[in-house]
Amino acid sequence: MNDDTPQPETPASQMRCGFVAVIGAPNAGKSTLVNALVGTKVSIVSPRVQTTRTIVRGIAMFGATQVIFADTPGIFQPKKRLERAMVAAAWAGAADAEVVLLVVDALKAGKHADADGDTDRIIADIKTSGRRALLALNKVDIVEKGKLLDLTARISATGVFDEIFMISALTGDGLEQLRDHLAKLMPPGPWLFPEDEVSDMPARLLAAEITREKLFLNLREELPYSCAVETERWEEKPDGSARIEQVIYVSRETHRPIVLGNGGQRIKTIGAASRLELENLLGRRVHLFLHVKVNERWNEDRSLYAAWGLDFNA
Repeated sequence: MNDDTPQPETPASQMRCGFVAVIGAPNAGKSTLVNALVGTKVSIVSPRVQTTRTIVRGIAMFGATQVIFADTPGIFQPKKRLERAMVAAAWAGAADAEVVLLVVDALKAGKHADADGDTDRIIADIKTSGRRALLALNKVDIVEKGKLLDLTARISATGVFDEIFMISALTGDGLEQLRDHLAKLMPPGPWLFPEDEVSDMPARLLAAEITREKLFLNLREELPYSCAVETERWEEKPDGSARIEQVIYVSRETHRPIVLGNGGQRIKTIGAASRLELENLLGRRVHLFLHVKVNERWNEDRSLYAAWGLDFNA
């Protein structure tokens, strides 16, 4: 059988398309879930809280249905400008979606009644807004059954959720049922993206996000949350490769040697990991150059907020 055989076009009358806003407290597993549902990596993932800073749209095809997942920043009680902008973006994504899917870390929330205050506040806000939502209890593969049943009963009593799904974004448990249900909820209408597209993120921002992920994974707890990555230059070369220059902003001079590492070894490791992933994603050779700059007020830079799609004045 020839894999290049043209497939029949889907009649417009059978098409369905809609948005699902994936919201939740920091580190609930939202990005891991979106990547799993889309079938490929569209959001960066790390053990650090607040890894996702902007809305990342992942596009998935389920038969004749196109589901656009909006992976949102974690919702918590913000204090700084960037935090306020991130939380505002998350709620804006929920307001614009056909379906709101709340992801809850069942391991954390199941410890005791007030163990997950951020999630409790999110549920209260959804209830106040008058909206309905779906609930995905994540990480159920590592939660005791008794605690899981208690948690389910407690959240069900809020009266906010139409359906509750027990899932593990990491292992894939329960995702097929969730996927099928979400597809059924999408309204009739034409697809908004080509069926082979998996994300609408600009390439420059995607490249910066990948490098930021490698920073978080390599630095662990050594560097505070206050760092950012900007793709400063992207040059297409005659041989088909891309030359990408990025700036890593840190807020203090003492942070710079942490990123660089002894003899520049750490920045080389971060750059190599980022370059390899970019080459796999782009399907071509990448020449990546990283520079570390100190900017105490990078989180007050309007141009960065604009690049991330965040409201500077939120």
